[in-house]
Amino acid sequence: MLKKNFYDSLSAETEIVLKILITLSVKDMPIKKSAKKYMKVSARKAIINKKIRGVYRGAIKKTREAIADKKVKTANEWLEKAIKALDKASQKKVLKKNTVARYKSRLNKAVKNISSKK
Repeated sequence: MLKKNFYDSLSAETEIVLKILITLSVKDMPIKKSAKKYMKVSARKAIINKKIRGVYRGAIKKTREAIADKKVKTANEWLEKAIKALDKASQKKVLKKNTVARYKSRLNKAVKNISSKK
């Protein structure tokens, strides 16, 4: 299956998810060795991408909640975290560069609006 050292670095829950992805989500099991490897690699990448996606989505959500509650200080803190998470997602190619720029621009604009109204 996968290398032993890769499984050692995973939590038990992630390991189970990875095994399920490999076995259940594939309609036809690949025959060639390279195709089997690619299936494992893509399952691994899917888990990593999902984790990165959760981080930036959570940060954006918290920022928007702070904006809705008109908490300027909290919104600025979460904005910094959201920008950092979005940049990391762009770096890892989970999101496109322009998408990240659009998200950051809209969040910045919203935070500026609530801070200028006070």
